[in-house]
Amino acid sequence: MGMDFWEMSCLTVTAECLSSRITEIGVRCEAMTSVSHLRMAHLRQCAGEENWVDNRTVYIGHREPPPGTEAYIPQRYPDNRIVSSKYTFWNFVPKNLFEQFRRIANFYFLIIFLVQLIIDTPTSPITSGLPLFFVITVTAIKQGYEDWLRHKADNSINQCPVHVIQHGKVVRKQSRKLRVGDIVQVKEDETFPCDLIVLSTSREDGTCFVTTASLDGESSHKTYYAVQDIRAFNTGEELDTLQATIECEQPQPDLYKFVGRINIYQDRDGPIARPLGSENLLLRGATLKNTEHIYAVAIYTGMETKMALNYQSKSQKRSAVEKSMNAFLIVYLCILISKAMINTVLKYVWQADPNRDEPWYNDKTESERQRHVLIRAFTDFLAFMVLFNYIIPVSMYVTVEMQKFLGSYFITWDEEMFDEEIGEGALVNTSDLNEELGQVEYVFTDKTGTLTENNMEFIECCVDGHVYVPHAICNGQILPGASGIDMIDSSPGGGGKEREELFFRALCLCHTVQVKEEETVDGIKRGIHQGKATSFYISSSPDEVALVEGMKRLGFTYLRLKDSHMEILNREDEIERFELLEVLNFDSVRRRMSVVVRSSSGDYFLFCKGADSAIFPRVVSGKVEQIKARVEHNAVEGLRTLCVAYKKLSQPEYEEVCHLVNSAKLALQDRDRRLAEAYDIIEKDLILLGATAVEDRLQDKAADTIESLHKAGMKVWVLTGDKMETAAATCYASKLFRRSTQILELTTKRTEEQSLHDVLFDLSRTVLRQHGSMTRDTFSGLSNDFQDYGLIIDGATLSAVMKPAQDGCSGNYKEIFLEICRNCSAVLCCRMAPLQKAQIVKLIKTSKEHPITLAVGDGANDVSMILEAHVGIGIMGKEGRQAARNSDYAIPKFKHLKKMLLVHGHYYYIRIAELVQYFFYKNVCFIFPQFLYQFYCGFSQQPLYDTAYLTLYNISFTSLPILLYSLIEQHISTDVLKRDPFLYRDIAKNSLLRWRIFAYWTFLGVFDAMVFFFGAYFLFDNTSFTSNGQLMTTNTQMMFGNWTFGTLVFTVLVFTVTLKLALDTHYWTWINHFVIWGSLLFYIIFSLLWGGIIWPFLNYQRMYYVFMQMLSSGPAWLGIILLVMVSLLPDVVNKVLCRALWPTTTERIQTKRQCLTVEQSTIFMLSQTSSSLSF
Repeated sequence: MGMDFWEMSCLTVTAECLSSRITEIGVRCEAMTSVSHLRMAHLRQCAGEENWVDNRTVYIGHREPPPGTEAYIPQRYPDNRIVSSKYTFWNFVPKNLFEQFRRIANFYFLIIFLVQLIIDTPTSPITSGLPLFFVITVTAIKQGYEDWLRHKADNSINQCPVHVIQHGKVVRKQSRKLRVGDIVQVKEDETFPCDLIVLSTSREDGTCFVTTASLDGESSHKTYYAVQDIRAFNTGEELDTLQATIECEQPQPDLYKFVGRINIYQDRDGPIARPLGSENLLLRGATLKNTEHIYAVAIYTGMETKMALNYQSKSQKRSAVEKSMNAFLIVYLCILISKAMINTVLKYVWQADPNRDEPWYNDKTESERQRHVLIRAFTDFLAFMVLFNYIIPVSMYVTVEMQKFLGSYFITWDEEMFDEEIGEGALVNTSDLNEELGQVEYVFTDKTGTLTENNMEFIECCVDGHVYVPHAICNGQILPGASGIDMIDSSPGGGGKEREELFFRALCLCHTVQVKEEETVDGIKRGIHQGKATSFYISSSPDEVALVEGMKRLGFTYLRLKDSHMEILNREDEIERFELLEVLNFDSVRRRMSVVVRSSSGDYFLFCKGADSAIFPRVVSGKVEQIKARVEHNAVEGLRTLCVAYKKLSQPEYEEVCHLVNSAKLALQDRDRRLAEAYDIIEKDLILLGATAVEDRLQDKAADTIESLHKAGMKVWVLTGDKMETAAATCYASKLFRRSTQILELTTKRTEEQSLHDVLFDLSRTVLRQHGSMTRDTFSGLSNDFQDYGLIIDGATLSAVMKPAQDGCSGNYKEIFLEICRNCSAVLCCRMAPLQKAQIVKLIKTSKEHPITLAVGDGANDVSMILEAHVGIGIMGKEGRQAARNSDYAIPKFKHLKKMLLVHGHYYYIRIAELVQYFFYKNVCFIFPQFLYQFYCGFSQQPLYDTAYLTLYNISFTSLPILLYSLIEQHISTDVLKRDPFLYRDIAKNSLLRWRIFAYWTFLGVFDAMVFFFGAYFLFDNTSFTSNGQLMTTNTQMMFGNWTFGTLVFTVLVFTVTLKLALDTHYWTWINHFVIWGSLLFYIIFSLLWGGIIWPFLNYQRMYYVFMQMLSSGPAWLGIILLVMVSLLPDVVNKVLCRALWPTTTERIQTKRQCLTVEQSTIFMLSQTSSSLSF
């Protein structure tokens, strides 16, 4: 105890490094080997590494140590404020503007706007500045509102009241004002405001019970311990007299690791030093249960708490569609620059002829003549850039922002995603990723509370081949209608009766269950029988509770642990007392636990329970074959099975057990290894008694949801902090693993038998043997032609896999691991720390295929992977709201993920894909005639369209139809999408925004633009003078002029692009008709008013009477109709041919639905005709 803290730390760390031992959660830690290295490792966060740095000294209650003991060195630590928001009041404007102008389109239009302000351009600066200002403002308001909601959530946490001991009294203050060293009082059902060390509790034994559901996903009760020497300090006044300091490591993200010591100063020569470990540390976010109150001291606060260190930093997530938009934008920017350069060069080529240089109508000023030719060429180039800049659709970004913001409400309004139990529906925390829901390839899900309800149900037990099935016992509650016991086999007689009772006693004794004798726990009435309060059970393992309750139904009731004696009420209502001598705790490597007890008659028993693979090799007698057959049957059914065995110990054998266990516990180095060796010696030569089967109840429709995701082409990974056996059983129950699935293990147990290198290559050969270099991505997940593989990996092995390469020969194992995973239909990662979950997601996300990932979880331990994935979904479950608050979307239950992806995601993607392609198409149609027109106006930068048309084309005339389409289009009904998940594959891998389809839309736009321009040019082919001197067209009898020509082209353009959208619409409602036909009517009315009135605020009246005169020509009407039909013809022909020759699954269903509709209409008409004839 006198060892210096650093010596103790160095010994511990060096021992870990030398032996590569496994930590409590199964994470292999690569520790540094010297103090200097420890001090340098603060910011290193490699997989599996600990972040050791200099220690900190915490003065409990901020009281100085007695004079002459040690120097008082006050240290500054952060306050307890939690920050998840992105902006502040002061940096919102500059930071938001910086992020928005990182977008290529926004930056481009800013440059164009500045050019229009600086030089003389053919169009007004308003035509670029107004749409840009509108885009920036709408986006800033949307993002500001979303961040305000995050601020609001942060404030609700930071302003939460906490109780602090000051001068012997309990003082109430806000959570954000808590400081390191404050003594905090926490009452039952309250959440810990920061990381605390337990000083004392209201329980006499100094223990307290805690649920860490929001941290590691386990909602069961865990036991934590107060410091032995000060657990008697039970009041604020007593604690005010305490003089003590805590020396501990600096904050690091490992939830399950803590090293420190407390120095208690009493009336003696020196302080009393006591070690502190993870069993003394209460983490922020955990909740105190079934303990009236505790006193604890704050050691890590605010963003230094372990959970805050496990949060990933918030980064701007960008969808695949947005990345495609930016790529398309660069292509169009290149086209724009090419157009401007071609026109600039041709202008100077055309003006090389002296007769064309300075015509009387375009005479240059003296300053223009004296300007250098390169400056003039550059100015002309910029002018052409401004003239053609409308090919870059800035309004597309406005429409996309509005579509995402408004479209997100459809998730919120969805009544099928409303949960009656919690009274809430789905929430959208960010609407920027709606379409990404339709592109998911990998789903990473938590287990406890996400896939399961964390409710254990005792199903049956088998004793010497006899099966017992009590009715529905769930989490300590005997469900209604459970009266009696069903015996599948008859009860044994004679000596078998003794073994049956010994089995029941074994399960009543071999556990870590605590008993509470109150009517309520967690606000729920428990253990009520015939109106009287009886005992009920709490434990760190919910299946232990189910087993003890199962024994209660079978006649053996565990009563309590009192004074180291366990009491059982047997079938004869007699109380049996057993002295608890040793507990050999469960661990993931041994996969079993044991207790050593002494009966009232003085006999010593070792009772052992564990996984079948851990028990069967250690038994020497018993009905092994019958029990093994029943265990295999239950495993196939997806039940969690445990085997129970025992052996009787003599006095010398018991003393040997005590010696082995105590010597291992006192070891300072290799304690875990020595304990494992001792347990291995003790737990052998057992007699098999029987087996149990427990079911972890899945959430409603969880298995159906996972099956649908598989059919949709998604790979589902389960990432959990739970034990491997528990997680594997859940995977079978949820149909993640099927009966035919061959399980591959990449676990600590196997890597201890073989090197990691050999295990990885063995697994790689196994999965590639059947289908060579082809990966399972090539095949359907439901194919029966290939062996179905499932991989199980634990956190410790993952750390070794993720470790950077040390030499050239061993190499980096990541690629081999990824290759194995690609060929597995499902992967289970157990004993994962929160940061490891995020590392797994990042590993897949950054692999060479760059798949779209989705992470779903319900606890604070899932926040890191939720933030790391492309799309993060939080479940509003029992484990707090940290996951829901930090996610992109929040849903009440896992089953709602099916509709979220298969329906909403599908709709969002096809809508926004059409929106993007349509915007580029209609802008090509809009600006390419302007390019062609320059060849007929001497490259004079003369606009083809009037300024009003240039400004309103994207804002008014063509914006509403595509916005409405992108909000309500349903190419297939909701029921069909839910019923046939295979349709999700049609839109996978950004299939509707591929370069081939983008090129088709672009060429379609160029073709339509050429039809508009040259069709109108043909109508203006022949001209003649009238008697009053006007120039009229011979063909159409219209006034000939550039504004008439431009108006005709613009009219055909507006009608064509609007009707093109009408042809693409599958879901017609009255609002579609209103918007589409209303937009065309608005254009006509606007043109009549714009050209029919002399507007006093305009300094020109060039459009006066142009539109009305054009409409007065009958041939012009016919020409407009013909040009629109010719423009739409290629697209119609292409659709017909593709549907007939190469239909997609979606198009087949659409055709089938149309046929059914026609058939139903025909039957209805025939029935109506028949009834009228009979009448």
